Amino acid sequence: MNFEIPQAIKTWSQFGHPLLMWVLFATAIYALYLGIKAKRTRQADKETRKELIKGNFANRHHQVGSIFLALVVLGTIGGMAVTYINNGKLFVGPHLLAGLVMMAMVAVSASLVPYMQKGNTFARFTHVGINMSMLLVFGWQAFTGIEILQRIISKL
Repeated sequence: MNFEIPQAIKTWSQFGHPLLMWVLFATAIYALYLGIKAKRTRQADKETRKELIKGNFANRHHQVGSIFLALVVLGTIGGMAVTYINNGKLFVGPHLLAGLVMMAMVAVSASLVPYMQKGNTFARFTHVGINMSMLLVFGWQAFTGIEILQRIISKL
């Protein structure tokens, strides 16, 4: 049995990865905002902390980060799968390699959470450093992705 994916699906599936990644880029910035608010809550004086705790920033940061981790892994693998399905190969270059590094950074960052919850400041510092670096790579990825998207559109 030889299964062939319809051309319309092959064509339009190419736009799923870039769309998801732009949503995830915004989500990463939102997670950063929540992380900063969580840090301010932890470091605030008693009166201010009472008010900030109502925002539930640490829990929201954790939830958004968890969703981000799952979607960035699925989006990265999905982008690779669609590229392979449409071209019969992956284009090993800066965009693919940086995307894989980003996915690894997010996974390592998430693995530090249990240590952070136990008060390990090195884990917290590393978590923040990895995520800030990942966000810089993500910003670069967004623009290299636009170039790739423009090439795809020009071939339609």
